[in-house]
Amino acid sequence: MYYVYFLASERNRDLYIGSSESLERRVRLHNAGRVRSTKAYRPWKVLGYETYITRSEAVRREMFLKNHQQKEILKKRFGLAA
Repeated sequence: MYYVYFLASERNRDLYIGSSESLERRVRLHNAGRVRSTKAYRPWKVLGYETYITRSEAVRREMFLKNHQQKEILKKRFGLAA
């Protein structure tokens, strides 16, 4: 099982979208400062996730959601919009 997950920074309310085979492990890495792109904005909390059978499905969905317009829609959905 693969996951596309949504994290919110408790520092600046930023939204991060990622994908992983192990959701719990990946969130731990984010919060431990082991992910360069999110290190400065920790701690992170999980807002939600989607599950996929294959890695390619998850990565395709992640890339789609990282599109600026889609990310803004997600920010509004999770109450993070400015």
